[in-house]
Amino acid sequence: MPVLFKEISDELGLDLVQVGVVWGMSSLPSLFTAFAAGLILDRFGSTRTLGVTCIISGVFGALRGISAGFTGLATFMFLYGLFSVPLYFAAHKAAGEWFTDKQLGLANGILAMGMGVGSVLGEMISATVLSPLLGGWRNIMFVFGAIAIVIGLLWFKVRRYPELKGKTDVVAAVPFRQSLVQVVRVRSVWFLALFQLFLFAYSGGLMGYLPLYLRSIGWPTVGADGALAAFSAASVLGVVPLSLLSDRLGLRKAILLPAALVAMVGVGLLSVVNGPAIWPCVILAGFVQEAFAAISITVIMETKGVGPAYAGTALGLATTLSGVGGFLSPPIGNRLALINPSFAFIFWVALIAVAFCLLLFVKETGRNFMRKRQGI
Repeated sequence: MPVLFKEISDELGLDLVQVGVVWGMSSLPSLFTAFAAGLILDRFGSTRTLGVTCIISGVFGALRGISAGFTGLATFMFLYGLFSVPLYFAAHKAAGEWFTDKQLGLANGILAMGMGVGSVLGEMISATVLSPLLGGWRNIMFVFGAIAIVIGLLWFKVRRYPELKGKTDVVAAVPFRQSLVQVVRVRSVWFLALFQLFLFAYSGGLMGYLPLYLRSIGWPTVGADGALAAFSAASVLGVVPLSLLSDRLGLRKAILLPAALVAMVGVGLLSVVNGPAIWPCVILAGFVQEAFAAISITVIMETKGVGPAYAGTALGLATTLSGVGGFLSPPIGNRLALINPSFAFIFWVALIAVAFCLLLFVKETGRNFMRKRQGI
């Protein structure tokens, strides 16, 4: 969507703030449904939930192509987000059901890498290749929606609990009340949920604004879209090595805290640099982006009192709060950019700084830390 916003705004007559609202509408539904979706996920399992939500989100994603104006596009973005939001943490819950603790960080990293690869492809070809080829942004929505529906159908063919060496526990269905009571009383889950809120606010705002900002300062379409693609590509390159390193070290916060500092440096420099110097800043910030998601999700799933059985509910809570950031950050950042383009980047650096501070209150869950603590 971000690389198509120029085409969409020209056709529908949207201003910068309206574009920010439309982009944020896909995150807004998580405020109302993500927690409930997590409870449903723990009750009915990952594969069936993934199949149903993938199909329905594909339908509403395709319907964005019939939008006649701001209200219609915002409405369909909301409906799309209503069912696409659970897809993200449902896939990670499936990883928790299928992989051991020694593999979980890497498994979540590979999932995040897949999401990053999708972002890179979309950012590289949507505006420059697919739009001319398919006849505009509307047809792109129809095609992507059809792909999502096909993938949803394939999920119904997946075995619910693959038999894996070293993974002997089968995750039983958990009643709604039991999941709710268990998760809400775990203190670290709340800090991690707030951590994801501020990180999602930063990344959602930055990714929606960056192509528009670069075009406004004279960059060609290919360069502006390429910078966003470089951000996502760097995140793809970084997520597996950082996730694997986290598994090898048996530590999570030892990766997350330095990564937050790296992101602050990269985004902070975007507020002052110009020209070719923008590229290394974008790549620096992007390199740690997907690792944030993969490793923080792993921490949630490893937190005492959560585990695979309650992972859906815990991730649903985190996604609910992150939806606050995803909805509010784009229009706020874009509004600050109308005053001064640099203010938006400063705003997002502040969000990362808050996330860094929240992470300090989270207990380490890595196996080596836990063994040391237990005297093993």
